[in-house]
Amino acid sequence: MYRRILLAVDGSENSIRATEEAVKIASLIPKCKIEVVYVADFSKSKNEILHSQGKEELAYSRRKRLYPVEEKIKSKNIDYELKILHGYPGPTIIEYANEEKVDLVVIGSRGLNSLQEMVLGSVSHKVVKRVDCPVLIVK
Repeated sequence: MYRRILLAVDGSENSIRATEEAVKIASLIPKCKIEVVYVADFSKSKNEILHSQGKEELAYSRRKRLYPVEEKIKSKNIDYELKILHGYPGPTIIEYANEEKVDLVVIGSRGLNSLQEMVLGSVSHKVVKRVDCPVLIVK
């Protein structure tokens, strides 16, 4: 039984679809909680900081990206918690999922082609390989 679902999001359309699937699962299980995790990517943070007016604006812009995710979860009255972590998305999600012993990870697929995935690696692929629980990748 899935009591703790980790939903990894980045504000993209793929993460919105992943949210919809996590909500479907959580709505079927009493006392299920969704832990929404957004990773402030180190490789992009520098650019975000340079273009923001301060900490408050940066925090606001990150929360604004997550607003559609929160609305979908709230609309079904599902217990959730939002966490903004810092690091590289793949390793940070893996570390959090394994340390917190979540029951299921739900993550969107970015849809890289096979060459891009071979060269870059995808976050979802890394998570599937290294996390200690079931993973649902949503296309």
